[in-house]
Amino acid sequence: MSTVSNKGTKEQKNQIQFTLERCRLLYNRLLEERIVAYKSKGKTISYYEQANTFNERKKHIPALRQVHSQVLQDVAKRLDKAYQAFFRRVKQGKKAGFPRFKPQQRYDSFTYPQGGYVLRGNKVQLSKIGAVKIKLHRQIEGTVKTCTLSVKNGCYYVCFSCEVDAKPLAPNDSQVGIDLGIKHLAIPSDGEPFGSPKHLHKSERKLKKLQRAVSRKKKGSNRRKKSVTYLAKLHEHIANQRKDYAHKVSRTLVNQYGLIAFEQLNVHGMVKNHHLAKSIADAGWSQLVQFTSYKAESAGRRVVQVDPRNTSQICSNCGEIVKKSLSERIHRCTCGYVEDRDVNAARNILQRALQVS
Repeated sequence: MSTVSNKGTKEQKNQIQFTLERCRLLYNRLLEERIVAYKSKGKTISYYEQANTFNERKKHIPALRQVHSQVLQDVAKRLDKAYQAFFRRVKQGKKAGFPRFKPQQRYDSFTYPQGGYVLRGNKVQLSKIGAVKIKLHRQIEGTVKTCTLSVKNGCYYVCFSCEVDAKPLAPNDSQVGIDLGIKHLAIPSDGEPFGSPKHLHKSERKLKKLQRAVSRKKKGSNRRKKSVTYLAKLHEHIANQRKDYAHKVSRTLVNQYGLIAFEQLNVHGMVKNHHLAKSIADAGWSQLVQFTSYKAESAGRRVVQVDPRNTSQICSNCGEIVKKSLSERIHRCTCGYVEDRDVNAARNILQRALQVS
C-alpha cells in the first residue's frame, strides 16, 4: 500500500474523482441491465456480454473514453463477482445479499487489472491520469499483478498486489495454544501474554467530542461534512492502530511456533453482550486469527481452530471440570494444579488441537 502525496496536482485529483464517478455510474448501469434482463426475459447477462459492449458505449458516452479500457472492464468484473457471491450464498442457504446500486460514498476505488500503470521511483504513471507522486511505504517485491487506487476520508491510496514466491521458514516443532482475552489480547500456553493496547478506549474521549461536534451541526452543511471527515479519520486511525498491533503479534507467533491453536469463537454472537461488546470489538480477535492464518500458510506453519466449549472450566492437568465464574481468574483443581485461568484454557486449546491434527 502506498499513499498518494498531497502534492498531487488539482487536475490529477479531479481526474481521479472523475474516473471514480464514471466507474460508479457504469457499475449501476450494468447492474440495472442485468436486473431488467432477468425480470423481462428470465435471462442472466454474463460478464463477457457486458464487457463486449464497451466500444459501442463509448460512442454514445464520450466520457468513458477518458477512462482506461481495463479499468472499465474491471467494473464489469467487480459486478460479476458480486453476482457470483450472491448465488453462492443462496446455494449455501445463507443470507443472500443481492448486489446493490452504489451511491457515491460506497464506491471508493478502481483497479488497473493488467496494464495502464508504471511505477517509477516515487511516482506512479497512471493511464488517463498522469504521473502521480506517492509515498512508497515499502519496496515492491515480486511481480506486480494489479494496481488499485482508492479514496478514503480525503486521502488517496495506491495498492499494488504482487505475486511472490513463498518463502517457508525453517521447520519448527514447537506448539502453542492461544487463549484470546480482553485484559490480554493473546495468552500463550507457554509464555508471556500479549497485552491489549485498548486503542478504542484510549481515544474514547476524543471520539465523544467529535461525535458531539457532528450532532450539533446542521445536516447537509459544509461544517457538518468537515466534522464527519474528522470523526471518520479518527476511526480510521484507531482501526489502523489495531491492525498494526495484530500484524506484529501474528508475525511473532508465526516466527516462534510451528503449530498455533486458537479457539473458534463466535465473535458475532459474543458482541451481543452489551457489557462486553465494546471491549471485544476493541480487542480485534478475528483480525488476529485471520492475520496469523495467512502468515502461517505462506511460512509453512499450521493454524488450528478448536471448539471453545469448557476450555476455561476443564483442568488441563487431570481433565476434571472445575466450575468458576468469569470473575475468578485463578484455576484451582482438587488434583492440586493451580494456574492462571487463561493459561489453563490455552493449554486445553492446545490439547484439543493435537487431538484433531
